[in-house]
Amino acid sequence: MIKYPILETIDGPSDLKKLSYGQLTQLAQEIREKIVDTISGIGGHFAPNLGVVELTIALHYIFNSPQDKIIWDTGHQSYPHKLLTGRRDQLQTVKQYGGISGFPRRYESPHDVFAAGHASTSLSVALGLAKARDARGGTEHVIGVIGDGALTGGISYEALNNIGQYKTNLIVILNDNAFSIARNVGAMTKYLAELRSRPRVRRAEKEIRDFMKGLPFLGTSLQKAADTIEQGLTYLTAPDKMGVLFEEFGFRYIGPIDGHDLKEVMAHLTLAKEMQGPVLLQMVTVKGKGYEPAEQDACTFHGVTPFDIPTGKMQKSSGAPPSYTGVFGDTLVKLAKKDDRIVAITAAMPDGTGLVKFSQEFPDRYYDVGIAEEHAVIFAAGLAVGGMKPVVAIYSTFLQRAFDQIVHDVCLQNLPVVFCLDRAGLVGEDGGAFHGNFDLSYLSVIPNMAIMAPKDENELRHMLFTALSSEKGPVAVRYPRGSGCGVPMDEEMKVLPWGKGEVLREGKGLVFAAVGKMVIHALKAAEILKSQGHEVGVVNARFIKPLDEALLLSLADRYSTIITIEENAVHGGFGSAVLQLYNDRGLLRKVNVQNLGIPDRFIEHGAPAKLLAECGLDPETIAAKARLHIPLAVA
Repeated sequence: MIKYPILETIDGPSDLKKLSYGQLTQLAQEIREKIVDTISGIGGHFAPNLGVVELTIALHYIFNSPQDKIIWDTGHQSYPHKLLTGRRDQLQTVKQYGGISGFPRRYESPHDVFAAGHASTSLSVALGLAKARDARGGTEHVIGVIGDGALTGGISYEALNNIGQYKTNLIVILNDNAFSIARNVGAMTKYLAELRSRPRVRRAEKEIRDFMKGLPFLGTSLQKAADTIEQGLTYLTAPDKMGVLFEEFGFRYIGPIDGHDLKEVMAHLTLAKEMQGPVLLQMVTVKGKGYEPAEQDACTFHGVTPFDIPTGKMQKSSGAPPSYTGVFGDTLVKLAKKDDRIVAITAAMPDGTGLVKFSQEFPDRYYDVGIAEEHAVIFAAGLAVGGMKPVVAIYSTFLQRAFDQIVHDVCLQNLPVVFCLDRAGLVGEDGGAFHGNFDLSYLSVIPNMAIMAPKDENELRHMLFTALSSEKGPVAVRYPRGSGCGVPMDEEMKVLPWGKGEVLREGKGLVFAAVGKMVIHALKAAEILKSQGHEVGVVNARFIKPLDEALLLSLADRYSTIITIEENAVHGGFGSAVLQLYNDRGLLRKVNVQNLGIPDRFIEHGAPAKLLAECGLDPETIAAKARLHIPLAVA
């Protein structure tokens, strides 16, 4: 017996058009079952994908991808799209090393129009595609799908403003589920919630549904009724200027629409397809739809590890050391109890950055600004000028979005803002858009910025304490995803000597100078070399900026080969700074310096251990590369 009889017949969007409405509704159920069955076994993004099943089917039924362009914002809801566009049999490889990506990727399929990962980008991309179409006289439809969470990001409003200016044919689907990863915050969230819940809105929805029942399914009469229905929706749902916001941006607004009523979604997409100018449809969906544990706790089930389908209980490694994220969150709470000037800021990631406990303990000192990293940084600058001690907790990859604000609004004014960069280095299965392997490079070039990286979770506590105690100016502390090393935790935190590293192991001829997680790898590589008869030194740099020049210069006197190791782009990071120091002091003729780091290419997804090995940063490869230089080192 075939478990997914309809889904097994779908090799591309054109196959959808052969199905009856009853078969389409069965397909929706099969897609949900396929996602539950697959992701429960391997993990991955979960609740977002369950919430867009009907919408995805309708988009591919009504439009003709890839001729028509469908652009997904963020992309963590793209699994149904992948199932319908020729990757049905590859879903079990999603986010696995060598498998398909968890996000749209242009190299995977012509149906993946634009690579996504960071939020709030789809509207700008859609407008660019629409204007390119206009310039060459094309007729294809362009559809940008954006979540209400992404509307907390400022880029969306820049795009909305520009779309209203150009007034080209463009369809925007607002997937309104009241979530980004955590529950959404801010004025736009309240606006959409009220728009969804007004009694007159609900009456309007019923009237529209009743009206549609009298129309032939997707027939030509829908085209004739388009203007009437659109106008009715606009004014029935906007009795007190509700819904008019989007019209003020120049859109013809349709909604709110039940995003799980397939017939209603298809009918409204058909209407939008025939309209001229920008059209926005508000689709109200349920994140986690069809799997009760995910519906009840969409935040936890946003991204999952393998879990038990009947109970929803996720697998957890027993006896694992605490995560860096958890240690950061606990430490910040402890420090905030003693210093009421400490405040915490997140950009829509309270769980991911470990700030849930802080938000519960200090609700008046906790700020979730939504998917708005640029605002988060400037907001922190204002708090610092006002005498507070702001801690900005953002994933390394997302802080890239606020580079200008870090330069202009924080570092130029030398303000004491503490940046805590979670998910630094190679994060694993989320892949290229989420690896945090550029932060040492992009932060090192900024005057006044200090950068630290802990070798383990205990040192993270001391670094956070040091950063908040120094008030020297902006400080960044970057640390990896996942469990710590299981080291003992000091009861009392201490201020680390500013800009100073530490020698962990003496050696002869060759020394590893490592930062962050790579310190442990360097120690393991040193043990491998010791078993082969070679004693090499190991230094924990601790500070990437300012460099411990005294220590590094002393290494040049004692060793003939120095190998720097960092989980960061090999260009512009710690190793580059060491090379520049030695060059400036005229030491490169005396010292052989080798830099190990992330090569100059984007690293795709896979288990972190596999990715580190691919980049030559596992202990075994580090030891093998060091052996090539040991004869020179001891000569």
